[in-house]
Amino acid sequence: MEDSSSGSPAPAVLRNRYWILRHGRSVPNERGLIVSSLENGEKPEFGLAPQGVGQARTAGQLLRKELEQLGVPVDSIKIRYSPFSRTTETARAVAGELGIPFEAPSCEVVMGLRERYFGPSYELFSHDKYAEVWAVDEADPCTAPQGGESVADVASRLAAVLSSMETEFHSSAILIVSHGDPLQIFQAVLSGTKENTSFVNDLTDLKVKGTKVASMLSQHRKFALVTGELRQVV
Repeated sequence: MEDSSSGSPAPAVLRNRYWILRHGRSVPNERGLIVSSLENGEKPEFGLAPQGVGQARTAGQLLRKELEQLGVPVDSIKIRYSPFSRTTETARAVAGELGIPFEAPSCEVVMGLRERYFGPSYELFSHDKYAEVWAVDEADPCTAPQGGESVADVASRLAAVLSSMETEFHSSAILIVSHGDPLQIFQAVLSGTKENTSFVNDLTDLKVKGTKVASMLSQHRKFALVTGELRQVV
């Protein structure tokens, strides 16, 4: 299992193409439950719902079409995914549609892509409680739910993942399979990086440098994806 919790600064210009994919509709989605801890997230009972399997396959077919239109060999894509069961199953379905062996090096789990942990006060509680978290996120992305991760915490680890991939690959097509909040935050990081090449580095000292950085992160909800949604971001 790859862990990109630390990495070198991202290059000034992103040199890879990136697609993101939110996992297909999951059992927690259908049950209206927040499942954000690694311990619970890896459990098979919290994997994809039947509808989510279909969404993942459709996303794989769409990605194949987009790659072919761009002239990118389908078998050259790198798939990086969260270790949660719902993302692992999504990534596996996409790889199947692309004809890529899921056990091959081109498909790797990355711990830094895991779901945002919302803390024990939210774990296994109703999705309705998300509104409380998002209100805090908008007011101050450095404030975390008790025992959980703030937007800034997630942004920092996602920036490390991005830096690692930018160091490892060159002119590659990369699919990131993750979760709603992390992918929103990842897009905020990418948006900030496009505007200011020091954005990623500023995340390490957000409370000191961060008025503009914090403003970008606090608006992460504008980058929301529905389950099974594929989006090219770079």
